[in-house]
Amino acid sequence: RTIKKVREAQTLFPGLSDHISLTQSPTLTMQSPGKSLKEALLGAQSDGRLTAGVYESAKIMTDDPDSVSFCVLAMDEDFQCDIALQIHFTLIQSFCFDNDISIVRVSDTQRVAEIVGDKAQLEDAHCVLITNPAEGSWEDPALEKLHLFCEESRNVNDWVPEIVLPER
Repeated sequence: RTIKKVREAQTLFPGLSDHISLTQSPTLTMQSPGKSLKEALLGAQSDGRLTAGVYESAKIMTDDPDSVSFCVLAMDEDFQCDIALQIHFTLIQSFCFDNDISIVRVSDTQRVAEIVGDKAQLEDAHCVLITNPAEGSWEDPALEKLHLFCEESRNVNDWVPEIVLPER
């Protein structure tokens, strides 16, 4: 079963076989998941399915957890000094695990803020949610790739994989 999923991942992410074997976990520098994340964020933003900010995200998760499809936690150099943000991240991660929401880390808060544009200021870019597409609309292929990437990462006990976003 795992072999089949790795083969599916290799099909969805060209060049994946350069970074993963049947016994290795995905490397943190793969560009395909980063490109997919950027596409998913931009697509969600244009469709009005993007929520930025820790408190705004927590409100949506509490009010309608079934509407949340994907969670991005962005860290920067201040993260280690911000105990409140660390606690929020721990609670958000737990909530995502309990509600089967795919979740990833990004180590560049500034880059996330740039991608989501005026929708998020730098402090809001620490947590970004993508909600599900409207009923009957097309599925987001970039989001599907990310879900598969997260599933494969969980299969090798990487519960919150880190994704490197592509440069501008």
